[in-house]
Amino acid sequence: MKSKKFVEDMKAKSAAELNDELVAAKKELFNLRFQNATNQLDNTARINEVRKNIARISTIIAQSAKSAD
Repeated sequence: MKSKKFVEDMKAKSAAELNDELVAAKKELFNLRFQNATNQLDNTARINEVRKNIARISTIIAQSAKSAD
């Protein structure tokens, strides 16, 4: 399962690295939406995949912040 491996990889990273990953994923999502609007995007399923990855990263950040308190 790809998502389990993705989550395990993200959990191994520090908070700063997670924030960098989050920013990169948001930029990628913006670019994908722009390509979709101009009919240049071939794989539209990638948009949903990136959105879910953003949610996964955000969840890991929240969990690590909660456990740090």
